[in-house]
Amino acid sequence: MSGSFNPSNIEREVGGGTGIPPLEKWDPDFCGDIDMRIARDGQWYYEGSPIGREAMVRMFSRVLWMEGDKYFLKTPVEKVGIQVEDAPFQVVQVEHGVGEKGPEMVFTTSTGDRVRADAEHPIRVETDPKTKEPRPYLMIRFGMEGRIGRNLFYQLVEFARMIEHKHNTELVVDSAGETFSLGTLL
Repeated sequence: MSGSFNPSNIEREVGGGTGIPPLEKWDPDFCGDIDMRIARDGQWYYEGSPIGREAMVRMFSRVLWMEGDKYFLKTPVEKVGIQVEDAPFQVVQVEHGVGEKGPEMVFTTSTGDRVRADAEHPIRVETDPKTKEPRPYLMIRFGMEGRIGRNLFYQLVEFARMIEHKHNTELVVDSAGETFSLGTLL
């Protein structure tokens, strides 16, 4: 990594505001990896220390980019690699409502993203191979997912409906005209 990366320069390079910049239009040079990590629990670290300023984490999350299975902070002038232990976002809240296509759920991440579960932003659940517990995710943006917290997943299960199949019963939730499986009952 070149020694030029300075986290405080990101705001200057991408401007203020709360929206997502046009990352897909930027093609900066790769400047190497930096010692930044998003832990499994959603905590951001820089050079081994937690980033305590929420505004700084939100700013970094706005310029987070994924290519293949690698994560980067991307500005118009540089792209630096960071580590992500699981999913880069933590989904912490859901609101239930009714939209044009019927019931819908709008989720909020710990960094302030609001995402409606729909065809572009599906919910998926995989099973942890060690614990056999469900690991639910929601597509947030640019191919990056958010981990749905355990308490929030239990809320989804409460709202789920059951579909009887020949050999099991599946729990599903509906949002924006789409149906998402939460798993099967044993």
